[in-house]
Amino acid sequence: MVIAAAIIPAAGSGRRMGLDYPKQFHLLAGAPVLVHTLRPFVNSPSIDRIVVVVPEERVDSTRQLLLDYAFNESTVQVTAGGRRRQDSVRNGLHALSGDVDVVLVHDGARPLVEVDLIERCCRAAAKFGAAIAAVPVKDTLKKGGPDQSILHTVDRENLWQAQTPQAVQVSLLQRAYQAAGDRDVTDEASLLELAGIPVQLVEGSETNLKITRPDDLIIAEKIMEPVIQPVMRVGHGYDAHQFARGRDLVLGGVNIPFEMGLAGHSDADVLTHALCDGLLGAMGEGDIGAHFPDSNQDFKDIYSIKLLEDVVRLLGEKGFSLANADVTVICQQPKLASHIPEMRRILSTSCGVSAAEINIKATTTEKMGFTGRMEGISCHAVVLLTGKKESGR
Repeated sequence: MVIAAAIIPAAGSGRRMGLDYPKQFHLLAGAPVLVHTLRPFVNSPSIDRIVVVVPEERVDSTRQLLLDYAFNESTVQVTAGGRRRQDSVRNGLHALSGDVDVVLVHDGARPLVEVDLIERCCRAAAKFGAAIAAVPVKDTLKKGGPDQSILHTVDRENLWQAQTPQAVQVSLLQRAYQAAGDRDVTDEASLLELAGIPVQLVEGSETNLKITRPDDLIIAEKIMEPVIQPVMRVGHGYDAHQFARGRDLVLGGVNIPFEMGLAGHSDADVLTHALCDGLLGAMGEGDIGAHFPDSNQDFKDIYSIKLLEDVVRLLGEKGFSLANADVTVICQQPKLASHIPEMRRILSTSCGVSAAEINIKATTTEKMGFTGRMEGISCHAVVLLTGKKESGR
């Protein structure tokens, strides 16, 4: 079994970012860059321990920062860095306790690394000795002169842009440090090259960017934004009430002049009840009886548009909105055509949509069935809800 550790050099300054503090402590999507960088390593099954290397004056504050973000002290250590990157990595190497076979060095300001890339680099180092994440160069490269004029075009074939993690077996990294002496290098791969140690390329990702300039923060935040996936839900509602004398006939919130009303605990607005049921069904929230039971005197003779408004509030809480509703009222009498525009106005206002999104039709059963015999009125409502579901990167 390969024991692997990660060294996170985070001792750089924020000069190119225009900051007066190290960029790895700058907030990105609500948390410091360094916190985002560490999380994939903590979640990687191959990484046993992590050493974060920071400026000496920030050791204590970084330890507290990691505690604030619930990192385990036994897993994530903090140590002081050196003058150069290679010095900081060497300090991190010395801070590792116990037997470690492979170390992965990763920039503290490269917060978008994926666990999969960490795992692939670790496996490649265990197999080949050393490996780095890199992406093939895709842009045309130009060699420029001191006056910023083009000297010639550089052949980009077989050219790769180095990233991190850069993974290497510990014995090889120690050998490379001895071979390099005090020569300056920009990354671990350069150190290994000086010692004649071959390094395997592992294809990285264009999104594994390093925060170097202010624009990089903007790009990183865009990449980190959750993907919004559209969600659609269909619901069907049905209700029926029998006619009753001595009651007003209310349909779609409109008082309809007629000799009879409808029997019910509320105002018996069969149209609005069917619409409520359709909305509740699309949300997976049962039916109108479960939310507004006829055993509750608070709903006695209530104007059903108030019930609809409560259902619409629940709709908003669940992140949905009404795309459209198609309602069919079935009754032999009275004639409803002249009242439909006002019904649409009231219902659309209550649902927070335009009248164009509420369609109402009225039809008869040609004197068949209970509605044809003038025993009551029934109504069907079909609704479409839209919402958004987040999926992380």
